[in-house]
Amino acid sequence: MKISGTITAMVTPFAADGSVDYVRLSEIVEEQVAAGIDGICAVGTSGESPTLSHEEHHEVIAKTIEFAAGRTKIVAGTGANSTSEAISLTKAAISMGGADATLQVTPYYNKPNAEGLYRHFMTVADLGLPVILYNVPGRAGREIPLDVVVRLAKHENIIAIKEAAGSVDRVSAIKAALPDFTVLSGDDSLALPMISVGAEGVISVASNVIPREMGEMVRLALAGDFAAARALHFKYYSLFHDLFIDVNPVMVKEALALMGKIERVFRLPLCETTDANLARMRATLASLGLLKG
Repeated sequence: MKISGTITAMVTPFAADGSVDYVRLSEIVEEQVAAGIDGICAVGTSGESPTLSHEEHHEVIAKTIEFAAGRTKIVAGTGANSTSEAISLTKAAISMGGADATLQVTPYYNKPNAEGLYRHFMTVADLGLPVILYNVPGRAGREIPLDVVVRLAKHENIIAIKEAAGSVDRVSAIKAALPDFTVLSGDDSLALPMISVGAEGVISVASNVIPREMGEMVRLALAGDFAAARALHFKYYSLFHDLFIDVNPVMVKEALALMGKIERVFRLPLCETTDANLARMRATLASLGLLKG
């Protein structure tokens, strides 16, 4: 299975009482599909996966599959820092039917050695669902070493890597070693430069807010029209930047709440941003014509 283009790292909307808001979730999925997004990643970091119960985790993925109804690819965030938990979550996604791939984060906190990382990802890949590796050392405390990526890429079910280490050089190193292996940017502001050295798309936070525009920027870049893609990159750069002035997904949920698309509800330990950050996000959205009235 090949995956490329713009995949939205979708937020999980909560109702005022803190429960998952499936009405809002259906509206988000419908908007994404209508915008021509290439895929939706459910229950990744942006979906507040650490605060969802296993039952909610399963249900959000199942509902995302149901709402999308085969109109876009679905990536199920089923990673964990325990291999047994990653297996359990992934098996649940497989049993639902309709998930095209799984996003598997580097096991966090316990910081396994290279061989442990290799065995972890290989064990999940053996389940049969295509795997997108997720390299995010800033959150996991551990990078997936390049030689481990090379070893893992030999598995027929390991199809791509999401690179969220903030390094274009790392993308170059992967593509130099594995010219045919798919790399997806994990950073909106680096999507364009990463595509310029061989990445094939982005798993995007910004596309929660601007799915059509993000998709167009990536399509232009992949088609080699870097001048047009660069114009969109700079038009929306302030948004790319401001979505990360607080820890993700706080600012993207603040943005969507300001746009009236979700409630302003988080689960601890995540909470609302500062008044100054909120004012900055409101100004950025207004400057881009993304606020009503």
